[in-house]
Amino acid sequence: MPTGIPVLDVDPFAEEFQRDPDTFHERLREAGPVVFLEPYRVWAVARYAEVLEVLRDHERFCSSAGVGLADFRREEPWRTPSLLVEADPPAHARPRRITARAMSARAIERMRPEFERHAEELVTAVVARGRFDGVTDVAQAYLLRAFPEAFGLAPGGGEKLLRYGDMAFNLFGPRNRLAQESMAAGMPVHEWFAEQCKRGSLSADGFGAAVYAAVDRGEATEDEAGLLVRSLISAGLDSTIDAIAWTLHLLADSPAEWAALRDDSTLARPAFEEALRCYTPIQHFFRTTTREVRLAGTVIPAEEKILCFLGAANRDPREWDDPGRFDIRRRAVTHLAFGSGIHACVGAAVARLEAECLLTALARQARTLEPAGPPRPRRHNILRSLAGLPLQVRAATPARVTGRR
Repeated sequence: MPTGIPVLDVDPFAEEFQRDPDTFHERLREAGPVVFLEPYRVWAVARYAEVLEVLRDHERFCSSAGVGLADFRREEPWRTPSLLVEADPPAHARPRRITARAMSARAIERMRPEFERHAEELVTAVVARGRFDGVTDVAQAYLLRAFPEAFGLAPGGGEKLLRYGDMAFNLFGPRNRLAQESMAAGMPVHEWFAEQCKRGSLSADGFGAAVYAAVDRGEATEDEAGLLVRSLISAGLDSTIDAIAWTLHLLADSPAEWAALRDDSTLARPAFEEALRCYTPIQHFFRTTTREVRLAGTVIPAEEKILCFLGAANRDPREWDDPGRFDIRRRAVTHLAFGSGIHACVGAAVARLEAECLLTALARQARTLEPAGPPRPRRHNILRSLAGLPLQVRAATPARVTGRR
């Protein structure tokens, strides 16, 4: 047991913590820049400065030992480690270069017309209904149309993708009841998902095919390309669904911010960034010390797990003025919801474009956006997630919907 730093009996994977993470995050931040969590015998950082330092310093704080609770040096991972998320330089450089090329700004922008089409069609349908669920009817429905198509996946496998993604994220935590239940649901589709990530299952015009082009250039093997596609798909669906759902929740609860977005559609992306800061979907990830390190004056031995509380960092009052307030005019792009450093999310630009298209369509077609009941949280080891979000809208005037003033 370490001495000289706060030792806390806090379990971030317990139901009590997941019901009210903000209260626990405050306790972690106020306890000190570095703390020790006795239930799992891991170190932890919850303040913005220290979380940022750990994420950006891959030489002292590695990812190759696993970014979850499991330590890959001492136990075998449940699936082949990610070439992107669970690798360090020099091994990390080539996969990162391949995926960055496949998902370049130009490649992503080419997808805009289809994202806009899916957004317009979906928003038209839910606005006509008046009452709907922001999770299942909007966030999930939209992403399960737009995202698989962008990667070149065959239609119709949305429910299986959700089951696999739920398992993949839950297994970054301990093997508790949540992990066991998600494994029971996800493992039966594990082989199906691996098959969807193969070249023959993908269309020729999506992000997946662009990754496999690296094989033709001699930059990767067929198996490596499949693993990269697996990482991109499993990382880019569940967390973006949660991010969009939380954005809708915050806008519905903030009439002034909703009015600002309706008056200025260029605030769609800043609104999404601010929601990512307020309700960070991926709440925490691990790193591992490569040697004895000093962090905020604390000496941490080699080969020790450090839990980075991204959600706590994004509400740190040392970094943000009035951090509990949702303000879509805030410059929130320095949040850590997409990570930072060489392991920052390679698909962040796709999530931003998806959200921008959806929010822009909604702001144009809906005059009001209001809660129709309390949101229903969903327990998860890693994600801050919603199971349901009852909303109601009133349609905008026809002139506004068609773009005429």
